[in-house]
Amino acid sequence: MGLFRFVPIRLTLFLVCGILTASFFNLGLLFALGATVLSIALLLFFFVLKKANPIWFYMGTALTTFCLGILAYSMSQPKNWADHYTNHERESTTVWELRITEAQKPSVFSEQYIAEVIKVDGTARTGPILLKFPPNSFTKPLTVDDRVLVAAKTDPMPPALNPYTFDYRNYMAQKGILHQLRPKTGAFVRHPPQQRTLLGRANAVRDKLAESLERAAFGPDELSIAKALLLGQRNTISENTYDSYKKAGAVHILAVSGLHVGILLLLIQSLLRPLRRLPHGDKLQLVLAIVLLWGFAFLAGLSASVVRAVTMFGFMAYALFLNRPSNAFNILALSMLFILLVIDANLLFQAGFQMSYAAVGAIVWLYPKLMRWWAPKNPILMKIWQLLSVSIVAQLGVLPISLFYFHQFPGLFFISNLLIVPFLGIVLGMGLVVMFLSLLDLLPSFLASIYNQMIAMMNGTVTWVAAQESFLFTNISFNSVQLVLSYVLLLLVFGYFPVRFFKRTALILTTLLLLQLATVYPVLKHRKKEQLLLGHVPRKTVLLHRAGQRIHQLSPEGNNTERITEAYALGENIPTIQNRPLKETLMWQGKSILVIDSLGVYAPFQKEIDYVILTQSPKLNLERLIDSLSPKVIIADGSNYTSTITLWKATCQTKRVPFHSTREMGAYSFR
Repeated sequence: MGLFRFVPIRLTLFLVCGILTASFFNLGLLFALGATVLSIALLLFFFVLKKANPIWFYMGTALTTFCLGILAYSMSQPKNWADHYTNHERESTTVWELRITEAQKPSVFSEQYIAEVIKVDGTARTGPILLKFPPNSFTKPLTVDDRVLVAAKTDPMPPALNPYTFDYRNYMAQKGILHQLRPKTGAFVRHPPQQRTLLGRANAVRDKLAESLERAAFGPDELSIAKALLLGQRNTISENTYDSYKKAGAVHILAVSGLHVGILLLLIQSLLRPLRRLPHGDKLQLVLAIVLLWGFAFLAGLSASVVRAVTMFGFMAYALFLNRPSNAFNILALSMLFILLVIDANLLFQAGFQMSYAAVGAIVWLYPKLMRWWAPKNPILMKIWQLLSVSIVAQLGVLPISLFYFHQFPGLFFISNLLIVPFLGIVLGMGLVVMFLSLLDLLPSFLASIYNQMIAMMNGTVTWVAAQESFLFTNISFNSVQLVLSYVLLLLVFGYFPVRFFKRTALILTTLLLLQLATVYPVLKHRKKEQLLLGHVPRKTVLLHRAGQRIHQLSPEGNNTERITEAYALGENIPTIQNRPLKETLMWQGKSILVIDSLGVYAPFQKEIDYVILTQSPKLNLERLIDSLSPKVIIADGSNYTSTITLWKATCQTKRVPFHSTREMGAYSFR
């Protein structure tokens, strides 16, 4: 089956190429508009000449779709919105009128919400922004559509402060959120919503359903899983439970997305099957299925992942209605084309979007191949093989993406999926019944107990699988080149490109060789690399010394490996980490480094010190230190108080000595 056999697939690929091109070259909106208009004009011209030479029409269609991708990406960027608040920023404190669009999981330090800007100092503005209030700022948490007046100054989203660690700024930028507001206590006022939006109504219904579940006799872990499965609320899941699902390769079960909507679609299709006996019953079945899918999305709060999944499977329902297997590829591509063009082109860069389409695409493509390869005659064995096949091909489809983003592979994923996924339809179906009965205060205690036990058994199964840690492969280094080559290899191995056996074999071997080179080359390139890095860790001091394929972590404790060390080793593909105690003085490439801890004591030196590292907020006279040691750079790490760092920074500015705070500027690389 050729990759370019289906027209929607070709168009989607050209659209994706356009989005990637626009993101890489940062093309402006005017360029995108001009290119799109010109390409459409050329397409109309080539359409007239289609009978004479159809190749020009095909090229014009490809060019137009490519330009539409550029335009879709450009229009999704905040800088191209004339009334976006970033185009009218002010350095002073301003008054913001905001509408809450999403409540996030609160932390120990703040209550967090995503809000849509309505006005800034009385002038209409737009754009999403992150709100961070002090803990317990409201007696009742804010809900979607609530309005708040906030007096605050915008802060940029915090960047990644250490190499290869999670980049929160980039993650939020993919959602169009570029700044945050951190109002102080008393600098904000809450207002009830003026009118309810569809999203607000959906969240109100979801909150009411969640309250009804809380009244039922569920255990805390079972309740949190039920709310995640049925309503997409994962805020109350404990860290241990979530970690167990992640290690067992079953974390996708906790997110209401493609898996849940796909199972729900199959349940709906089965329940509505009798309608086919009526005149035009198949069309009625299709319409009702799509309506019910969107009803479920409404109950789940119309979150981005649910809307994306329902859109995708709405198209898949249409493919089932046509009852032609080849249309699954067409419909899948059309759903992606629609989502990227209409909803948000930035979704292409989100891991959830990529994994959803990779999993569904792999199932549509590879599952029939496995069924043709072996089809057991025993019905029980056939059912087990079907479930196992779906689990294997879905995991195979998302494996490169999973390794790229999460750097781990749960070896027993097929066991957890084989034991849980077959019963997930029952869990979802019964859960919906339990939820509505509890909403009406008609839920029998025995039914609640049965459902509680079902979820407890599911949690127990996941916990048992996660406990087999020898089958969990972690810290797998995997870069973007390996990601692309892995998918090329999958396409070649399973015969997606229409080439002969000899050419395919040659291409497979070539791709394998390139994949090995992509793995080995970074190691060979940096085998003699040496680097000294002071990382940022709150309340701790961590110095990393990279010597070839070995990392020495230097810290006062000298024994616990920090996450930043593991992230750095993973990003640089370094297999060995050694822990060593941090000494008071260090020499690196002929330069002297002095470390001053909380005691503030340092010995006099006969020569100048190149670097001074201040840790654990030492009480010292920094001016006297600068006069006596004449350091070239002074560095403060994450173990110091913020107020102390501010004083040091002012002193260094007065003395004209370079000052680096890892809290503000991130890890410091010694030169």
